[in-house]
Amino acid sequence: MGTLPNILQRCTDLGHVVFDGVADFDLNIIGERFTTEPNTFDDVLHVVYKINGLWQWEKFKCTTDPGKYHLLNPSKIAGTAILAPGQYRRSHELGLHRGKYEALVQRGLVKVFRDGNKDEVADVRADTGQIGYFGINIHKAGQDSSYVNKWSAGCTVISNEVRYNRFIDLCKAQIQVNGWSHFSYTLIEGV
Repeated sequence: MGTLPNILQRCTDLGHVVFDGVADFDLNIIGERFTTEPNTFDDVLHVVYKINGLWQWEKFKCTTDPGKYHLLNPSKIAGTAILAPGQYRRSHELGLHRGKYEALVQRGLVKVFRDGNKDEVADVRADTGQIGYFGINIHKAGQDSSYVNKWSAGCTVISNEVRYNRFIDLCKAQIQVNGWSHFSYTLIEGV
């Protein structure tokens, strides 16, 4: 069956559930936040799963932080959402992002921090935490984006459309092979 990939071992060490591949395409979707730099695609979205008992591990360049535009212009009085690290079981389903294209859309509770001081720094403060439905989706930016800008108001956003399409194909494979339409999302801090 192979050694557990280190990203999954890190999740296990943090107390998160790991889907160990009882079935093919049982996706572990893990966002790894390296910084809270607001306008860069400096994070990684990991998708780890098994096929015929062998681990597969794909990585997607992304951001897990809001872009500068949304930090300066929050759509909520409390401030712009920043997803809190944690595991959100059955939190997402395949749907339409803003009614336009396929994405993983939030369907379960998540925790966010709110940054309301309207500067260019993504502030993460425990006293601003909220749990609820905020539209924290996993979607794409442009065809091949270099800067986050308006692409993220707190969502996880993949920078490249071709790579994003691969991510969506993996999600569809889980649904087709297993009939499981819910996806869990785990967000961890990078090392």
